Amino acid sequence: MSGLEVGAVGPGHESVALRLEAHRTELIGYCYRMLGSVFDAEDAVQETMVRAWRGLDRFEERSSLRSWIYRIATNVCLDTLAAGKRRARPMDFSAPTSGATSPGSPLDVSLWIEPCPTALAHTPANPAEAAEAGESVRLAFIAALQHLPSKQRATLLLREVLDFSAREVADLHGCTVASVNSALQRARATLAARREATGDTAVRSPDAVQRALAKRYAAAFSSFDMEELSMLLHVDATMSLPPYALWMRGVSDIQAWLTGPAVGCRGSRLLPTVANGSPAFGQYRPSVTGAGFEPWALQVVDISGDRITDIHVFRDTERLFPLFDLPPHIGEQEV
Repeated sequence: MSGLEVGAVGPGHESVALRLEAHRTELIGYCYRMLGSVFDAEDAVQETMVRAWRGLDRFEERSSLRSWIYRIATNVCLDTLAAGKRRARPMDFSAPTSGATSPGSPLDVSLWIEPCPTALAHTPANPAEAAEAGESVRLAFIAALQHLPSKQRATLLLREVLDFSAREVADLHGCTVASVNSALQRARATLAARREATGDTAVRSPDAVQRALAKRYAAAFSSFDMEELSMLLHVDATMSLPPYALWMRGVSDIQAWLTGPAVGCRGSRLLPTVANGSPAFGQYRPSVTGAGFEPWALQVVDISGDRITDIHVFRDTERLFPLFDLPPHIGEQEV
């Protein structure tokens, strides 16, 4: 079931069912921030819609429909989180390694925070709100959220990203306003400490700067121009490669990786997209058959100031490329 089957709930509920569906995209953004996976988020939202559909007769409009549907979505996410481990980035598992190191064996995809198409993160139309929402979907922020207890995570997102009032969140959680404010204060303190510990002081650059740097990066990577790449990278830039735990920090180790274990990426082509509010690319390596280019990775590039600070290389192309509307193969004439 991809959406509510409006006709099945009866004419008296059709308008409510349609109003529920209007919240779907925003709910996916919320559940993604809660769970760290857009695939888990879509499953959670579908379960939310099913529960809401089945409970329409019990919705007495004593609260807003939005509050009611978010109460259901929060409970679905809390149930999901109670049943599994938090997702992480490679940086959460180990120290950086040399760029000459073999990646080793891949770990289970369920361990990793996954990228999200920006359109599914529900960016508001208001420019100021859009900038704030963009920060709240950065991969570093999603990773930091995973260190919060589940209810604190929900409280922070509901209050600071979705602009629920303290009273609405208290009603949603079945607690007091004082408890909500206390949870929010603790969540903010944890995130601040996490940012200080990881050195995550990146500030999102203006869109025009991001586009210009992304264009230069794509050209440099495609031509394997290490000198140009070194000029684009921050001195402490990182590169990570989920589902491998390997990651490296610094221009020299990133170059050593690209010209050593990853030298097969030479001659790749990059198709632009956007993920987590950042420039991203579908990377296609030359086909072993010599006919065109095959999917290799989804690269998400974080930019702060006038330098690239992080390159996240996600190898799960079978699931991610369709999600980002990237083709399964590109020919010579398409690049």
